[in-house]
Amino acid sequence: MAEGSGKNVHAGHRSRVRQRFLEFGGEQLQDHQLLELILFYAIPQRDVNPLAHELIGRFGSLQGVLEASREELKETVGITDNTVALLKLFPEVTRRAVRAQNSVGVIVNTTEEAAELLMPCFVGAQQELLYLLSTDAKGKLLGLDRISVGAVDAVLLDQRRVVEKALHRRASQLFLAHCHVSGLAIPSQSDVSSTQRLRVALGALGLRLNDHIIFADGDYVSMVQSGMIEP
Repeated sequence: MAEGSGKNVHAGHRSRVRQRFLEFGGEQLQDHQLLELILFYAIPQRDVNPLAHELIGRFGSLQGVLEASREELKETVGITDNTVALLKLFPEVTRRAVRAQNSVGVIVNTTEEAAELLMPCFVGAQQELLYLLSTDAKGKLLGLDRISVGAVDAVLLDQRRVVEKALHRRASQLFLAHCHVSGLAIPSQSDVSSTQRLRVALGALGLRLNDHIIFADGDYVSMVQSGMIEP
C-alpha cells in the first residue's frame, strides 16, 4: 500500500504481467516472471518480485523451485504452506495432463519419442519415480503408468508390478523410465543389473523391454544407447 494513498501500488504491475501472459503466453516471460505470476495468487497483498528473484537465485531455475521440497521452500522468508501447496500443484497437474493427452493414438518406436513423452512425468520430482510406457506391436501408445515412488532397484527386483501393468495394458513393447534426484542421469550398476533381470523376466512372457531411460535435471540417458543393455 502506498503510504496515505489507500491504493495498492503493485496492482498495476500485477495486471500488466497477467495481461502479457494472457496475450502472448509463457514464452514472453522469463522464469522469474512466471514464478512471480504464480506467487500473485498465493501472496495477494505483497510485492512478490523480490521473492521470485530470491527463489530462482537459491534453487537455480524455475524447475529447481518446483522440484524443491516443502522444507527447503519454507526456509525462505515469506513462504507459507499455502504458497508451497500452490507451487507443488503445478508439476502434479502437468504430469496428469500429459498422461491424459498422450493416452490415445500416439506412435512410439524410438527412445527419443519415448523420452519426449516421459520427460514431463518427472517435473518437480522430489524422490525417485518409476514409470512404464506401454505400446502394442506396432508402437501405438497404450498408456503411461507410475509403477513406484522410492527405491527403483527394489521394485525392479520384485518385478511383479511391472509385469502386472504390462499385461493389463495388453502391451507388446515397453519403455521403462525413472529419475535420479541427485541431478546425475547416470545409471548405477544396480539400475543396470535390475533392468537386465527384468528384461529376461518380461521376455519369457513375450514382452519386449525396448529401453530403460534415466532422467535428471531435464536431461536423460538411455541404457541401450549407452551400451549398458543390448538393443
